[in-house]
Amino acid sequence: MGFFDSEIVQQEAKLLFEDYQSLIKLGGSYGKFDREGKKIFIAQMESMMERYRIFMKRFELSEDFMAQMTVEQLKTQLNQFGITPQQMFEQMNSTLERMKTELEKQS
Repeated sequence: MGFFDSEIVQQEAKLLFEDYQSLIKLGGSYGKFDREGKKIFIAQMESMMERYRIFMKRFELSEDFMAQMTVEQLKTQLNQFGITPQQMFEQMNSTLERMKTELEKQS
């Protein structure tokens, strides 16, 4: 069975995409959140990023041709911006850490 034939993989991909879209939409109102709302948003973003990192690791470890092609496509796309997948995750984590720091200054 191919990597993408797995119902578990399909379901997790669908959930990740939906959660990401919801959080990005919600993030548009981040400035209007109270302190607790900002904490919850940051925690949800961290959780989603961890799920995404695990999902991508599954792709990397898979011997399935399509999974490997997906990894290569991501690398190619990110390379156009001059970054690697690892740097992408690091930048996202750095952004979340800055958000936490700003939140701590507000207390």
